[in-house]
Amino acid sequence: MPKYNDRNDISQRDRRAFQAEYHRRRPFWMPAMSYYVLAMAVAAAFFFLVWGILHDNAVETPWVTSGVSASIVLAGAVILREVLLRRARNRFFRHQRAVENAQSFYGSERRGASKLSVERNAAMIKQIRQKSDASKVFSTLSAGHREVFELCAEYLALVDRDLKSINAGSKRLEPLLKGRTKAVEYHRFHMLSWAEIETRTLTNEALTRLDVDEKFKAAQDAINVIDAALTVYPSEQALLDSRELIGEMAVSIKVSHWVEEAERAAFKGDYAGAKSLYRDALFYLGRDNVHNAERERAAIRINQEIERIRLMEDDPT
Repeated sequence: MPKYNDRNDISQRDRRAFQAEYHRRRPFWMPAMSYYVLAMAVAAAFFFLVWGILHDNAVETPWVTSGVSASIVLAGAVILREVLLRRARNRFFRHQRAVENAQSFYGSERRGASKLSVERNAAMIKQIRQKSDASKVFSTLSAGHREVFELCAEYLALVDRDLKSINAGSKRLEPLLKGRTKAVEYHRFHMLSWAEIETRTLTNEALTRLDVDEKFKAAQDAINVIDAALTVYPSEQALLDSRELIGEMAVSIKVSHWVEEAERAAFKGDYAGAKSLYRDALFYLGRDNVHNAERERAAIRINQEIERIRLMEDDPT
């Protein structure tokens, strides 16, 4: 019996990660490569349409206007897809869908017929490789990376299932083990790429939003993305560092908001309200038992403000 349940048993970790983080089914979404090929085709058709109209009307340099128009169409297609994707993010970021679909598609009742043959194994690895290459063309878009690591999770679930019962002398053993090794590598690269892009996008939202609740939600969404990836790769230092940094950002957003509200309350003479808000800020600073110099300095300043308000209450003159 071959050994395969190593620390990179991704199919099982994916299941636990996304069962914990996401609970809704993912709606239909056109694969990234297909979508952008279609978008480029539409943009090209629009270019020739505009060029023909302008040419018939004897407009000078019609290709310039046509090119700009086609570029706008293509840019609009990219923006549209990314906006829709962000709106749907919290509803369908769930690896379990891929695992469940694989299980229902291949069926436990016909287990023998659903075994991975050498040919089928090669075809699935080829598909993963093609999807991986396509996602690198649009490397700044997270959707393509997510599609690849979902395919890898599906493939790994099938391989791990077959490896439990495969004979040591089977001709399928070597191709399955090699395919599994490749899928693990693809999965790691694309899941970390997805997490990096999503985290960067959400962090930028947290920095640029004006509403405090929206800022905090964006930061928390970024933390959720990192936590999902950490469940699969718990020792990945880049994820751990990002988790710590964005966690501090989320705390800073909340604490800064309460401090500002406390200052307003104190200015209006609502000392009790100001002290309550300052205490909320202090509680949030220490609730996760994280201690660092920046938090200590913030706590000292807040305690000084609380003491100043007490003195003002004792001596209102």
